[in-house]
Amino acid sequence: MSTLSEVARRAGVTSATVSNVLRNRGRVGEQTRQRVLEAVEALNYRPHLAARALAEGRAPTIALMVSSIANPFYPEFALAVEREARKSGHFVIICNTNEDPHAGRAYLDQIAGTLSEGVLVMNANLDFDDLHKTQARGAPVVLCMWERPDDPPGLPCIAVDFRLAGQLAAKHLIELGHRRIGAIVGSKPSGIHASRYEGFIDAMREAGLKVPAKNVRYAPDTIQGGYTAARDLLEHDANMTAIFATNDLPALGTMHAAADLGRNVPRDLSVIGITDIQLAQQSRPPLTTVAVPTVEAAELAVTLLRDLIERPTRKHGAHQKAPRMCVTSEPRLIVRGSTQKR
Repeated sequence: MSTLSEVARRAGVTSATVSNVLRNRGRVGEQTRQRVLEAVEALNYRPHLAARALAEGRAPTIALMVSSIANPFYPEFALAVEREARKSGHFVIICNTNEDPHAGRAYLDQIAGTLSEGVLVMNANLDFDDLHKTQARGAPVVLCMWERPDDPPGLPCIAVDFRLAGQLAAKHLIELGHRRIGAIVGSKPSGIHASRYEGFIDAMREAGLKVPAKNVRYAPDTIQGGYTAARDLLEHDANMTAIFATNDLPALGTMHAAADLGRNVPRDLSVIGITDIQLAQQSRPPLTTVAVPTVEAAELAVTLLRDLIERPTRKHGAHQKAPRMCVTSEPRLIVRGSTQKR
């Protein structure tokens, strides 16, 4: 197997120049770049990632930590992250915590700063103290799709206005003439979906409508969780005409429950979710939802992390930068076949 030094000798440049060309960094003339690429091709050179990390004191990878890779939203987000990371020559390591904070802590201890230059964190149930410690060790951390733009977390983050998403969902159902509306929240009352439900309640109150506690269920953020919650709601209130779910998976489960109870969607029951995963378009009927800018959030997250990697924050003194928060474009309503007028 060829080495970086052999490529450099064949191209008549330094090893640092070869590294810059392969990682698309630094200022390298076009003719020099072509000589390097021709030498790489001729020698069939393939970078050794571990050796590069040891030589440069940094790894050409970033870590993406997610709570459950079984949730179809996370592979969609990971794909967008991977596409953006490739632009700077980075590879992506997917770290699935399976909603276990101990597993997340182990990933941070073993990967951050060694196998990866930085960490993207997506709803991975991690303690903020652990994330701050990771930063202190020199591995930047960026929170992805923070749900409260009005309440910065004290760490660099990409925020999405999920409260607005909940408002848009409620307003859509209200405009269609629905008044007996149930809600399925895909987290605990104080969990990550709380702001979505708060937005929903805001819009209902503005319209002079109430959502009794008996018409709200807190359930796992899964299709099965939505199915169980929706079945319970519909069996206790046969006059309910619409259900709002704080995520698409519980919304899809709601449509399954309605079918098993003999309720037609949307004739008998309108259903709306939030996110716009691919399954939302492929369901029958297609799911009305409030789309969030998933790809934009992924690209912003990688860009922010890359910037933190390239321009490390000073650890001491007045020059230390404050954590940055980037807010994505607003969520938008996508009307499909699961909602209709009363």
